[in-house]
Amino acid sequence: MFHRRLLTTALGARLGCSHVSRRPLARTPSANSDMTEFLEVVSKAKHIAVITGAGVSAESGVPTFRGEGGQWKKWQYQDIATPETFSRNPSRVWEFYHHRRDLVLTQKPNAAHLVLAECELRLRKQGRSMVIITQNIDDLHRQAGSKHVLNIHGSVMETRCVSCGDVAVNHQHPVCASLEGKGSPDPDIPEAQIPVDQLPRCEQSDCRGLLRPNVVFFGETLDSHLLTKVEKELDTCDLCLVVGTSSIVYPAAMFGPQVASRGVPVAEFNIATTPKTEYFTYHFQGPCGSTIPLALARHESEVI
Repeated sequence: MFHRRLLTTALGARLGCSHVSRRPLARTPSANSDMTEFLEVVSKAKHIAVITGAGVSAESGVPTFRGEGGQWKKWQYQDIATPETFSRNPSRVWEFYHHRRDLVLTQKPNAAHLVLAECELRLRKQGRSMVIITQNIDDLHRQAGSKHVLNIHGSVMETRCVSCGDVAVNHQHPVCASLEGKGSPDPDIPEAQIPVDQLPRCEQSDCRGLLRPNVVFFGETLDSHLLTKVEKELDTCDLCLVVGTSSIVYPAAMFGPQVASRGVPVAEFNIATTPKTEYFTYHFQGPCGSTIPLALARHESEVI
């Protein structure tokens, strides 16, 4: 299965293994930046897979987990958003995600989000299709109007019960009364240390289990059922866009190269080259909010 190959590749890369089995990946001599040529490719594509990363959200003002400023109070994001920290100190994790929800709720989709949503609608009217496979947890693609979105790292606007497993969309802010006014990133403001029985609770009858943000914490694996859906999309697309991602987080870092290994054109949109640029047909450098509107503009051959 495609997702098993991706997970194996990811583990091999992390462990430094040289014997990992994978489909051969062909490097391109140099990525093309001819926008006119790319527009022709887009006009002929039947199913476009778009892989988006933190760079897209950053242009809306959402701080990245791995960029500068990736700290809440005195803690690095990677040290807070873990299953171990949630088990030891769920109050700290909920305060942090309450702060993340604050940030998301004050930001709006940018030009890249909006153009992707508009293009999906346009393609649907023409009998074509587009899927957004995003690593972002901010839900800005859905706010922009995109319908076919796979959130491989979850959504900060969803909760999951640690007891019964129920997943629910939750736009209530704060999620519970005890989080009101909490979550300040200022290291001089003490943590709230909210008692566990006052943290968000499951509303399913006869449960009342502790809720957690429905996101993939650092150290957790991606949902296998979701990866199966991703596999299907990547195996059937005839054009792939890799947008605003550093291509260093696995297994998503291998999505684009694996599509390219089928001979399918892959276009990268980023403010700089990445470790995977050499595998792609096209590379368009600059802010996604500037390059994506040009790349997905209506082609003269489109009648709808």
